[in-house]
Amino acid sequence: MNQINPRKLLHSKWTALHPTKKRRHFIVTKLILSPDNEIIIGCELEAVIDKSMTEMDWKQLKEATSWQMGWR
Repeated sequence: MNQINPRKLLHSKWTALHPTKKRRHFIVTKLILSPDNEIIIGCELEAVIDKSMTEMDWKQLKEATSWQMGWR
């Protein structure tokens, strides 16, 4: 399991271990906060290859079988 500090998540780099449509490398470009703006509930990932955006629960990045920190 990847250790993630939510406060350092913005602008972090990630590699998808099972890429789709050649989208392997991503950058966290936006954090999605709860309505009271205190808890991070999601993030927006931008694919490096084509600039497409994907929203997801930031806790999914902890899955070491799907995501790896940094670009590999």
